Amino acid sequence: MAATDPGALGAVLSGPVASGDWLVIAPVVIAIAAGALLLMLRHHLRWQAAYASGCLLLMLAANAALLVRVLSDGPLVMTMGRWLPPFGISFAADALGASFAVVATFVALICALSSARDIDTTGRRYGFYPFLMLMMAGVNGAFLTGDIFNLYVWFEVFLIASFGLLILGSEPAQIDGATKYGILNLLATALFLIATAYLYGAFGTLNMADIAVKAAGLRGSAPLMTIATLYLLAFGMKAAAFPVNFWLPAAYHTPRLVTAALFGGLLTKIGVYALLRSLVMIFPVERAALSEVIEWVAILTMICGVMGALAQTDVRRMFGFLVISGVGIMLAGLALGSPLGVSGTILYAVHSMLVMSALYLLAGAMREMGGSFLLTELGGIYRKSTFLTAVALLIFLAAAGLPPGSGLWPKVMLAKAAIDGGGWLLAGAILATGFMTSIALGRVFVLAFWRDAQKAGPVDSTIKSVPRLAIYAPLVSLTIPIVVLGIIPEQFIRIAELASAGLIDVTAYVRAVFPAGGS
Repeated sequence: MAATDPGALGAVLSGPVASGDWLVIAPVVIAIAAGALLLMLRHHLRWQAAYASGCLLLMLAANAALLVRVLSDGPLVMTMGRWLPPFGISFAADALGASFAVVATFVALICALSSARDIDTTGRRYGFYPFLMLMMAGVNGAFLTGDIFNLYVWFEVFLIASFGLLILGSEPAQIDGATKYGILNLLATALFLIATAYLYGAFGTLNMADIAVKAAGLRGSAPLMTIATLYLLAFGMKAAAFPVNFWLPAAYHTPRLVTAALFGGLLTKIGVYALLRSLVMIFPVERAALSEVIEWVAILTMICGVMGALAQTDVRRMFGFLVISGVGIMLAGLALGSPLGVSGTILYAVHSMLVMSALYLLAGAMREMGGSFLLTELGGIYRKSTFLTAVALLIFLAAAGLPPGSGLWPKVMLAKAAIDGGGWLLAGAILATGFMTSIALGRVFVLAFWRDAQKAGPVDSTIKSVPRLAIYAPLVSLTIPIVVLGIIPEQFIRIAELASAGLIDVTAYVRAVFPAGGS
């Protein structure tokens, strides 16, 4: 942060911003600029995929540099408009936001590369790539903002973009899915806005660090439990937590597979991120009071999600229910609130971004190889591609929380945290969910890959033959970090622990926002 002028009551920025501090807003700037340029180049459809991929690669480099800076120097803050916080609007990157931004941008880059074969000329003409860039501006903005009202703004940005991506193609199923998705998300947005209005009325500020500092002094006079409960409901709806999760499986199977991969990997994790930021960092006392409610929501979300997956024959619907059960596992760490539990939630969110996106891309590969999304019609993929079968097995093991996949270690951390805290029912639900997920995905593997090809089912005539390298490359690109996280998890666990410590002890975050020592 730059120095302040005492004559201006410490409110006005008087020094230049250091060049390295621009990293905190670089991902958002790149996304917005790239989206605008793609609109200007809308008639050059052939080059849009390559241009979008190049911009996402640049965005990934900026996020990676930001994460390295944060891990070495602590939280990085930049405040807009020459007004210091809490007067100005701040971007604030800590280990949690920066690490989520890196993984989310990596997933978006792989999806952009995959979209070159999945998005046809019509999809490009109707704006798939500008919508993708707008969505990533919202995603990165949500992870990197230090102002809770601007968190609402970035939610709206990626929500608008997701509507455009969801209905791309204008098929009846897409319109139906978008309607359910839109109504529930708009209701959650309204609750978010109401809670933020209450928050501003109580605190007179929307800066997260300022709120975290002032909360203890206002706990007896302000309706903090009401505000925390509203945030739990609003962000729980965004994350597809029980009982407001029915919109997700009704919507995520309808768009293009690359869009479903983006949504399954990223959007629910932003809801989980917002819950961590609001309830663990800002309202820890209220989170503790709500812990039993959150625990039951987590258990029911896990069980309903995995039971829904077991009931499906369409692999896209099945993977949508697995997204829901994963949200329940992440909520387990929120319910516990311990350093180990929050670390497990953060690591599981990273795992889920990679694995859920990989599952949806795998669904597209299964359709291209087997001719359908239905388990009643799929079969014989092993004979057609031993390599794809091996990749699918690794992804399924990771999703089930089995070695050598990435899902093992966060589940171990969460189960141990639950047992340490006396939450035997929560630990049992985590283990039972993993077991039932193994059954659901084992059924997919046996029926779609291992058994002989089915001759009764009609083959989808819209499927176009594509080079196998175009199928394999995105899946392998996601599978490599999934396996690396499972085999050598130490560095990932260390980052998750740093992110957890930064949420629970906000001293470093507050000091970065208010370097003079006060708000």
